[in-house]
Amino acid sequence: MERREHRPRIADVARAAGVSKTAVSFAFNSPERLSAETATRIRAVADGLGYRPNPVARMLTQGRTMTLGVLTPQALAVIFSNPFFALFSEGVAQAAEDQGYELHFISPMHGSLELAMGRAMVDGVVAIGLSADHPEVEQLQAAGLPMVLVDSDDLPEHSSVVVDDEAGGRAAAEHLVGLGHRDILVLAVEGPQAATSHPQHQGVSEHRLRGYASALERVGLRLGSDRIVAGRASIDGGAAAFGRAWAAGLRPTGVLAMSDAMAIGATRAARDQGLRIPEDLSVVGFDDIDLASHVDPPLTTVHQPIREKGAVAVRLLLAHVAGGAAQRPEQVRLSTDLVIRASTAPPNR
Repeated sequence: MERREHRPRIADVARAAGVSKTAVSFAFNSPERLSAETATRIRAVADGLGYRPNPVARMLTQGRTMTLGVLTPQALAVIFSNPFFALFSEGVAQAAEDQGYELHFISPMHGSLELAMGRAMVDGVVAIGLSADHPEVEQLQAAGLPMVLVDSDDLPEHSSVVVDDEAGGRAAAEHLVGLGHRDILVLAVEGPQAATSHPQHQGVSEHRLRGYASALERVGLRLGSDRIVAGRASIDGGAAAFGRAWAAGLRPTGVLAMSDAMAIGATRAARDQGLRIPEDLSVVGFDDIDLASHVDPPLTTVHQPIREKGAVAVRLLLAHVAGGAAQRPEQVRLSTDLVIRASTAPPNR
């Protein structure tokens, strides 16, 4: 029977390097406790033997997993189909990897975020859209992990990162009414996505709607429920929502969409009805995803710093991981800007 060679262990490295097992551990986990020459020599011996530290043992030694969680209220299949989340995750990943951290995406397990969190080995959590009225918020807080909220600031005991959604919505609507539009349709997001362009709670939607409504009120227009149609936060969702509005007899000259994906979908559906963009219908999105400037025509939209939002959330979280309970919560509000492109023009009727 062929004898299998055993995987190199810390004792083998210690013997070959002529040092203690503690010194080997220091070389990988706390190299500052050794001279630079000794730490380098031990790691070179370990490489020669093919030794790799056991990740579980290393975690126990350091007292950290070196992993951050990204908590989402929806299934990952839904989340990853959203262009916004890809950009947000890029910002999160860049900031985490710069500090040597990995990411673990946490979505509801059998419908429960608490159950999913119970199985997640992470040092802290970036929670997207976790509001005070979430049914599991108390259980999640009881886990005692550092947590930073994104697109929610109604749990003041936690740091948070939001954007000025109301100002963004107001700027979008002011642009359309400034062009002369008075017959305007709003495309919101339905269901658990809570009428936003990404997986967030209803606070974001309400802020954007307030911004839309305040701009319309200044020219004597009322944003009633009959002018708001909900759909999924995707290109197909936007197309379907506009299609339902059209089938119901609505004939807007302008569309305010709560996401760029929905705005792009609405553009496609409008063209299917023979409308020209922007000659017959002006469309404004929200987010300024990378695709927005490349569609035909390029999309007028509200820019929010999506990647920066993710990076700021990670920086706040790592401060809490390092500082523990002594780290005071910090609320960060990022600005939005209207980006005018070729999808909007004065109405032709």
